[in-house]
Amino acid sequence: MPTVVLDGGMSNALEDRGHDLSDALWSARLLRDAPGEIAAVHRSYYEAGAAVATTASYQASVGGFERAGVPRDEAERLIGSSVTLAREVRDSLADDGVQRFVAASVGPYGAVRADGSEYRGRYGLNAAALREFHLPRLELLIAAGPDLLAVETIPDVDEAEVLVELLDELAFPAWLSYSIEGNHTRAGQPLEAAFAVAARSTAIVAVGVNCCAPGDVQAAVETAVAVTGKPAVAYPNSGEDWDAGGRRWTGGATDSATLAHSWAAAGATYVGGCCRVGPGDISALARALDPQNLA
Repeated sequence: MPTVVLDGGMSNALEDRGHDLSDALWSARLLRDAPGEIAAVHRSYYEAGAAVATTASYQASVGGFERAGVPRDEAERLIGSSVTLAREVRDSLADDGVQRFVAASVGPYGAVRADGSEYRGRYGLNAAALREFHLPRLELLIAAGPDLLAVETIPDVDEAEVLVELLDELAFPAWLSYSIEGNHTRAGQPLEAAFAVAARSTAIVAVGVNCCAPGDVQAAVETAVAVTGKPAVAYPNSGEDWDAGGRRWTGGATDSATLAHSWAAAGATYVGGCCRVGPGDISALARALDPQNLA
């Protein structure tokens, strides 16, 4: 199967366009306040060579919008609109004959809390509570008509187990992507156990990692493929480090385009970028991989 180039980070691309994303809704706020800006970011990634646009729904939830003063029915509409925006941009480019796709982003429970717990996991919630949180959002996103779901930045095997069960019940294609550090999830579980959660899933089409250091990708991809027998997905951060105290990025970036061939050779069918990876980086990645479009 040819390599499919994903897009890069939504938030950094919006910040580069002058938007302040410091509130709890993060990039999802612009679904309400400036949807045209989200559409512009999708277009920039498609034009850079990405075959997949990932929607601005990562941190979107009905409860989060309600806490920001948005009525429930409008909150539900906004979540669905994240898919509609990406689809409209995709369809507007259809005349060039390139096959493009929309992946609806499903972030972890911790992302909605906006307290950094998405990078720790182990929220203190049981499976029933996690299921109650995730199911309505999954249903809203699926109803809006994406091609697949991007279940991403999952820090914890416990949350992944709930999501995989829901996805199999809903029978909708998705990739499952963990946030990792070294050879463990952010919650500290071995990647072998984390990837095994998806091995028998009928809905999960690819398993892998995102929002991690580029140097952690190769071994994780190899493990994902060995454990599940499925294609892998890999979209790391730029390689810079987030200073939570200073609320800024530090250090230098890594050129993932120089590493992507080895990720693809190891079984990464879906390759892109996450935080601090912009359209220019995706353009370089697309040139390096020279992919064919997804059949």
